[in-house]
Amino acid sequence: QVQLVESGGGLVQPGGSLRLSCAASGSINSINVMAWYRQAPGMQRERVAAIVSGSGANYADSVKGRFTISRDNAKNTVYLQMNSLKPEDTGVYYCNAVAPPGYRYWGQGTQVTVSS
Repeated sequence: QVQLVESGGGLVQPGGSLRLSCAASGSINSINVMAWYRQAPGMQRERVAAIVSGSGANYADSVKGRFTISRDNAKNTVYLQMNSLKPEDTGVYYCNAVAPPGYRYWGQGTQVTVSS
C-alpha cells in the first residue's frame, strides 16, 4: 500500500506561480511512476505531468514550458512547480503513483484556482 498526501494548492492570479507537493509513504520502493493529474469542473481527469523511474519526465502539451515535475527521493516527495498560471489551469490536482503489476494510488486532491 502507498499513501499520498498533497499540499500547496490555493488561489492565485493569472501569471502567478504555485508549487504543489505530494508526500508518499508506505511501500514507496515499489513505485515506478509518479504523476500529477487535474480535474476541472465537468471535465474528465487528465494527466498533466509524470516522472518515470529511469526515463525522465513528460508533460501534457497544455503545460509544457510552464510546469515542472520533480522528485526528492530523500523526502519521498514529488513536486509540481506551476508558473505562468492561466485560468484554464483551475481544477483539483491529484497526485498519482503506479507500482507493478498495475497498482494505482491517489491522493485526496488539492484545489488550484487561477482567477483575478
